[in-house]
Amino acid sequence: DEAVEFLRKNGQAKAEKKASRIAAEGLCMVVTKDNQTAAVVEVNSETDFVAKNATFQEFVKAVATQAVNSDAADMDAFMAEKWNEDASKTVSEALVEKVAVIGENLKIRRFQKVTAPLVVSYTHGGGRIGVLVEADTDVKNDAVKEALTNVAMQIAALSPKYVSTADVSEEYKAHEKEILMAQIQNDPKMAGKPEKVIEGAVSGRLNKELKEVCLLEQVYVKAEDGKQTVAQYLAQVAKENNANLTVKGFVRFETGEGIEKKVEDFAAEVAAQLG
Repeated sequence: DEAVEFLRKNGQAKAEKKASRIAAEGLCMVVTKDNQTAAVVEVNSETDFVAKNATFQEFVKAVATQAVNSDAADMDAFMAEKWNEDASKTVSEALVEKVAVIGENLKIRRFQKVTAPLVVSYTHGGGRIGVLVEADTDVKNDAVKEALTNVAMQIAALSPKYVSTADVSEEYKAHEKEILMAQIQNDPKMAGKPEKVIEGAVSGRLNKELKEVCLLEQVYVKAEDGKQTVAQYLAQVAKENNANLTVKGFVRFETGEGIEKKVEDFAAEVAAQLG
């Protein structure tokens, strides 16, 4: 159909014009399938106004549904897939058409699909943060699901980097030790202290830092005593439900993280135009 072809070509032209504009707003969305497979996607727009638009939100949901059913190993393969909602076009072409309809630069930035005996999802702030938790468990009742949802909320709030200290690479530890050593050596209070004391201080600070970046070592945000760790909380839930319960991994997407946002200075812009 010539009219459709024209619109697609015109959409492509519009998309190319907008492609250089920063898209750092948008949404993260999660879709789960049978409690064992789930996907999280991040789709960016230029403005928060568009992120709240129903047309945009429907598109993000369609992208998340595409992701949960996808076998793509990377973004290039994902963008080249046939679009689930219309097999006559690819995901990339569907995006181009949506740019033409909405009128802003849009980007499907990333996706991640996970499969585990039990997968629980959590969305925070209306789609600002999307979390998936992968668990190995032989009991999948409401109490276990609720506990994992609480853990997903913890991940959203405190943004850990690892599941446990066992997952932390030696390279990461060495890098952090180097930074901590430099900080301690520049601390006047530590001047002239024996090497053993300095090494002890470095180890102490590193262990404290690891407790902050490793999920299971973090203090559980809802801990009644303010001391119970996430690992201890999960052990308690497992015991209460006669379950073998282990968190195997997690995914946390936050909208716009790592994207440098353009700071608009409208007063300066107007002044420049006035010369």
